[in-house]
Amino acid sequence: MSRRPMSPGDAVWFHMDGPANTAVITSILITTTPLDFEKVKRVYSHRLARFRRFSERVVESGLPYPTPHWEAMRGFAIEQQLHHVALPAPGGDAALADLISDIASTPLDHARPLWDVHVVDGVGGGSALITRMHHCMGDGGANKLIARTLFDATPDAPLEGSFAPESAAPDESAVEQLFAPMLQIARRSTRQLRGAINTTVDAATHPQETLRKAGLALAGAGMLASELLRTADPPSPLKGAFGLRKRVAWSAPVSLADVKAIGAPMGAKINDVLVAGMTGALRTYLSRCGVDVNHTTVRAMVPVDLRPLEQANQLGNEFGVVLLDLAIGSRQRLQRVLATKANMDALKRSPEPVAALALFNLLGRVPKPVEDIAAQMFQSKASVVMTNVAGPQQPIYLAGAPIERVMFWVPHPGKEMGMGISILSYCGSATLSVIADANLVPDPEAITQEFNREFKAMLKAVRANKLPKAGKKAARRAPRSAPRRSEALAHR
Repeated sequence: MSRRPMSPGDAVWFHMDGPANTAVITSILITTTPLDFEKVKRVYSHRLARFRRFSERVVESGLPYPTPHWEAMRGFAIEQQLHHVALPAPGGDAALADLISDIASTPLDHARPLWDVHVVDGVGGGSALITRMHHCMGDGGANKLIARTLFDATPDAPLEGSFAPESAAPDESAVEQLFAPMLQIARRSTRQLRGAINTTVDAATHPQETLRKAGLALAGAGMLASELLRTADPPSPLKGAFGLRKRVAWSAPVSLADVKAIGAPMGAKINDVLVAGMTGALRTYLSRCGVDVNHTTVRAMVPVDLRPLEQANQLGNEFGVVLLDLAIGSRQRLQRVLATKANMDALKRSPEPVAALALFNLLGRVPKPVEDIAAQMFQSKASVVMTNVAGPQQPIYLAGAPIERVMFWVPHPGKEMGMGISILSYCGSATLSVIADANLVPDPEAITQEFNREFKAMLKAVRANKLPKAGKKAARRAPRSAPRRSEALAHR
């Protein structure tokens, strides 16, 4: 049976998996007309054939300690991965949330490829398609590639596919665009750091070369030192021991036009406003749970795409992370927008993503017990995982069926962070999705509902011109002409 070693970055995510907290990305799309299960099966079988990982399972082997490898699965058939179910009566969002929660709470079968799909009948007048994929198979960039492979820009596309367009107007780009000014340098530095790590691992055979290049790895470690020396986020309802069950929830869609209207008078980007709304929802939720929200710290671990252009058509994990201080302590809604903007701006040229990716590549080469200790030290600094992805801004189709909504739930791996928060934009709106450990946060819908209330209140305040002083100064300084393209690329 053919085997090939898993990359160190992918191995880190494979090892983060556990029975109580799986490192699995869960997503859903909802169609306006019913999906034809047999047609969906043909699309998946034909188009995913280009990616070997979808027909491979993961096995661990080797000495002195086992490491994960990709192994072609004997007798693989697409039918093993696709399931056809119906939404239990009486249907509706509550029944759909229960179904997704049940699926998300069930670990993937490690004897098979680490992904599966459920086509769900009886979701409104159409269907839903729920996908799970282990994080070791790929990150957010990899998921975009898979989506472009599976989905179409027209309802009558041939089986060979007409790849759905890249997401996006520049001013509606993903959270990664926040770091656009430093990504080219970051990717080059990442390659240097990875080369230094490779040399360090091979020190026994090339000692002099190792000493010369190890300085790069040490420099990268120095970038993370200030973050790793931070105090851990304090105990809260978002952190603690996990159970075996997850709960999911999602918000009503928020108009990106309204998001822009909120941010424009204060010079805030789309991402600033979305994160501020999410922060306000968390503040309200924590306050109801008895937390002194005016004197606490809540940080989010935010992924940043560092995928080199030459790897744009490959799966795998090529991202770093930053630790974002959420403006939980800000009492005023629009003040939270300004505080979020300030925190985001401080990260624009941060070297943290580069160093974090180098750290992941290093951890993937050490025994799992050592990897667990280092990973937990890093994860203790945050309370939630948060990611923001821009989807297509034009309608897309699966197997001829128009897709009405798209959402996903990011995992929150580790032993403390009890919640993952995802924001995805599609066709002019954004949706907030939450997945949480049911023991810690049994009611994530309280957060998603509060997210919508926050936006209504922010929009009302802006329309009434109730801006903070700093916001009024930003509004007076804002140019009246349309932004240049270079400005639009960093809009969020």
